[in-house]
Amino acid sequence: MRDITYPPIIRTAKTLFRVLGQRFDMTGTEHVPREGGVLLAFNHVGYLDFVYGGLAANPSGRLVRFMAKREVFDHPVGGPVMRSMHHIQVDRGDGLASYRSAVEYLREGEAVGIFPEATISRAMELKEFKSGATRIAAAAGVPLLPVILWGTQRILTKDHPRDLSRGKTIAIRVGEPLHPTGADPAAEGEELRRVMARLLDETIAAYPAEEQPPGSWWLPARHGGGAPTLEEAAALDAQEQRDRAAKRAAKRAANRAQQK
Repeated sequence: MRDITYPPIIRTAKTLFRVLGQRFDMTGTEHVPREGGVLLAFNHVGYLDFVYGGLAANPSGRLVRFMAKREVFDHPVGGPVMRSMHHIQVDRGDGLASYRSAVEYLREGEAVGIFPEATISRAMELKEFKSGATRIAAAAGVPLLPVILWGTQRILTKDHPRDLSRGKTIAIRVGEPLHPTGADPAAEGEELRRVMARLLDETIAAYPAEEQPPGSWWLPARHGGGAPTLEEAAALDAQEQRDRAAKRAAKRAANRAQQK
């Protein structure tokens, strides 16, 4: 694929990282092949995960095509930028088109990024996984790499103000490749989640203690942090969905009233 905007965007991002004094703790990046299709599965803790996640493939000279929700592509500014970088639009009402696009990209030798949780985890732990990651990797016949991001939530995530203060550590840990066959998608999806859960615990344990004191809001409750539990986060997610549905209904009602 011809990339005009992607490389300069990466250079600009790296410059901003330096300006913000961010430190990167990256391990396992040698697992990303230098060529050929590969699917990278990321945990999701912040709005900037797709920005930092691409760095996992940077040492191998790869550009990651991320699967992102349709709303991002609908944005008047973000949409054209996303399309210029050849990211993949995901319509949650019709996932077949994005599934086919991802498989096609992978068969053409691209690196594709996917978030199996689909949405940000308020608990900072792994939510339930969708089955797309293992099914896509199996259909394309490519390796599936588990990737953990940590520290990105401290910059921008749900329910908390943006924090661009200097000196944060961003941890990126790439696990060894998995090779789904599609014979048992449920079991293979659970294996991916199990591996990523272990990697997440290892990443949290290795994170600088001075940046992650007990009670930190970005630390899972299970690790002594102030983040909601998975159950509490699920309740917050459900309320968010109800609020969004109510807003959409109110907007539709207002539009109908204007048309009368």
